Amino acid sequence: MLLTRIKGPRDLDGLGQEELNQLAAEIRSFLVDAVSKTGGHLGPNLGVVELTIALHRVFESPKDKVLFDTGHQAYVHKLLTGRQDFSDLRSKGGLSGYPSRAESEHDVIENSHASTVLGWADGFAKANEVLGREDHHVAAVIGDGALTGGMAWEALNNIAAAKDRPLVIVVNDNERSYGPTIGGLANHLATLRTTDGYERFLARGKDLLERTPVVGKPLYETLHGAKKGLKDFIAPQGMFEDLGLKYIGPIDGHDIEALESALTRAKRFSGPVIVHCLTQKGRGYTPALEHEADRFHAVGVIHPDTGLPVKTAAASWTSVFADEMVELGHEREDIVGITAAMLHPVGLHKFAEAFPNRIYDVGIAEQHGATSAAGLASGGVHPVFAVYATFLNRAFDQVLMDVALHKCGVTFVLDRAGVTGDDGASHNGMWDMSILQVVPGLRLAAPRDAEQLRAQLREAVAVKDAPTVVRYSKGVVGPAVPAVGRIGGMDVLRAPGAEVTRPDVLLVSVGALAPMCLEIADLLDKQGISTTVVDPRWVKPVDEAMAPLAERHRVVVTVEDNGRTGGVGAAVAQALRDAGVDLPLRDFGIPQRFLDHALRKEIMAEIGLTAPDIARQVTGLVAKLDGRFENEPAATVD
Repeated sequence: MLLTRIKGPRDLDGLGQEELNQLAAEIRSFLVDAVSKTGGHLGPNLGVVELTIALHRVFESPKDKVLFDTGHQAYVHKLLTGRQDFSDLRSKGGLSGYPSRAESEHDVIENSHASTVLGWADGFAKANEVLGREDHHVAAVIGDGALTGGMAWEALNNIAAAKDRPLVIVVNDNERSYGPTIGGLANHLATLRTTDGYERFLARGKDLLERTPVVGKPLYETLHGAKKGLKDFIAPQGMFEDLGLKYIGPIDGHDIEALESALTRAKRFSGPVIVHCLTQKGRGYTPALEHEADRFHAVGVIHPDTGLPVKTAAASWTSVFADEMVELGHEREDIVGITAAMLHPVGLHKFAEAFPNRIYDVGIAEQHGATSAAGLASGGVHPVFAVYATFLNRAFDQVLMDVALHKCGVTFVLDRAGVTGDDGASHNGMWDMSILQVVPGLRLAAPRDAEQLRAQLREAVAVKDAPTVVRYSKGVVGPAVPAVGRIGGMDVLRAPGAEVTRPDVLLVSVGALAPMCLEIADLLDKQGISTTVVDPRWVKPVDEAMAPLAERHRVVVTVEDNGRTGGVGAAVAQALRDAGVDLPLRDFGIPQRFLDHALRKEIMAEIGLTAPDIARQVTGLVAKLDGRFENEPAATVD
């Protein structure tokens, strides 16, 4: 096999066109076989095989910087840079699903949020200029989907301002992000795809005109120097050229020879160049090509021959939300949905099918989505903006200054909150409850099960004068966790017997960690420690009944699937201080560090967010209150 002989990019240099095509076929076969066993981003990588080969033949990584946005299409890049063991892809100790500087000198950036690569590329190109590195080049690969993000256009505006600063921008145009790309840019690129190019028009006419006596050559030169009007008539690439960017394309993104020719010309140019490549997401794998929703953008473990999942998926948090949104849509004509290029992943596809005139896909533009939602709310409707928890980070200013300041009734639904695991540091939704704590008037719900998700979503969309947030985990929704009582707005999940006049521990359980908190209470009970477990349901603002309830206990413990700094535990501690309740409090959550990719349960164990770990620490705390010496070992918790 050719692939096994590729230990680094320069091993590509001696291959002829026939061997390169064979290598491309081997890579696709490898990807289908490997990713079907582990899960991962399959469709995007099948689409960039030839493009990645051409990039590494033309550019000299790592001296030249080859950058990927978002990075989920970097599997081929990994293979060509010596990483061909995919057996533990996205698992603890195995290859990351994104570029990783810890893995290779060829991985320059780890940006697994979209639309950022052009900003990085601009910075690298400026550094080359400042340091006089004329033999260093920068090539940034960005998809047409990522080009819907505002950051990309902010970068383009800066890149185009330097006419003599070399930088190659490769637009990987497959008409998709997760699903089909939408918006004005998508329409423009579609026109470029389907219009016979200006340069090809000139090439066909050149021979004829140059054979025409007297007027032939001057006429050709006139056409070659034609301004925007003629060029846009033949190939409407004026949008890029108006920005000051040289445009090459469209190029067949699966023709290695054509790609190398275009990239070589772009590399030699003394300013910024866009190379527009047409690729096919999922290329070479029929099940992916037939999957219209996202062309196997990301898959779990599948049968390689059929593309069907190996295991039948149980009901997920996302599916519960998806069904409840449809119910709400039937009940209320004023409810609309917003997604940032992730209609299916966040579960708004069913709402879109039922109410096609009440769904808005803003592209990879969370900032715009949040402000547009404020406008919708001010206009008399109630928008529900569903987005991954980690991606709401990008729209914080808009949530604060547009939605909250204007007291707009907008509901943000945060999917994949907490530790998500295998996608690594950028995808853990561990920041939202800390960031949102500072937003005046905002109300934040963390449902513990499917029933509470449905109930709290309804409570959220009933609020008309403030932003509301409903956040939940990734994956399968757990069993129902019934309440045994209610105090204020909080559900009591477990209460000590009537004979206990002052329980030892008030355990505040946040969201989907309720089953674990009940397990903690069971372990504490075995040590003779009495525990009340409450689910606040709405964790912001802190319920007024929290302080009086806490005062009837000896210790307060909070457990949340969020960063400890500024999270729910910090908010509860502040509420107790404000109420003059002086009690020991321990907050358990995610440490403020970037977490490596691994299974969720492995990460939870690593950071000590498990029932035995927490019960052991709480037992030690109660032992101190009972007057034991600090160095006396606490009772063992099995």
